[in-house]
Amino acid sequence: MPVRAFCALPGFLLLLTGTAIAQSSDTSAAGPDSTTQSAPALPSGWTARPDEGGEARNIRFAVMDPGYHLTLGPATILYRSEDRTSGPFHTLATFHQTKKPRHPEGYGLFVGGQGLTGKNQRYTYFLVREDGAFLIKQRKGDATTEVTKGWTPSPAVRKADAQGQATNLLEIDAKQNPQKVEFKVNGRTVYSTPANRIDLKGNVGIRVNHNLDVHIEGFAVHQ
Repeated sequence: MPVRAFCALPGFLLLLTGTAIAQSSDTSAAGPDSTTQSAPALPSGWTARPDEGGEARNIRFAVMDPGYHLTLGPATILYRSEDRTSGPFHTLATFHQTKKPRHPEGYGLFVGGQGLTGKNQRYTYFLVREDGAFLIKQRKGDATTEVTKGWTPSPAVRKADAQGQATNLLEIDAKQNPQKVEFKVNGRTVYSTPANRIDLKGNVGIRVNHNLDVHIEGFAVHQ
């Protein structure tokens, strides 16, 4: 799947004000989360779960061809009930970071989502960020554990330009060889692991850390 250049669409502007809010352990430790004014309802079928739980406030997620446009607010996962796997699968999406955040923040995919509306949520997530690094972690409730050793630099990850814009295609492939899981950026495997080391059954979706403005193109789950 080719990666296409994308520029932020004019007219998609938000008024932002600062407010203190809880942060995820893989987000920047500095800077408050932003708020969005009069954020519309999520697209049909989508659910948003901020890291701190509760209502999905300060999240603007809208259909905008090609794909969806997301502006945050708190670090969040977004998913549809139909994107639930129980066997081999392949998921992918192209992420266009459209604006420079106050601090480097990650965006990407998650798999194996269980109990996502409660306190015992579980999933594995795969992120990249503007400085050319990637991260894979597992969440259980409020705790996270590293699959990779922190943020890992990789030449496969495209760094942001001076305006903070970057485009990266992320894939999690547990289908081509069901015995292993490959995590890919722009067509290159950056990490692989035996499939039995990661809980793959459950919801598949999107994770974006706080205060980011991203366009998400071609999100799909192939089983």
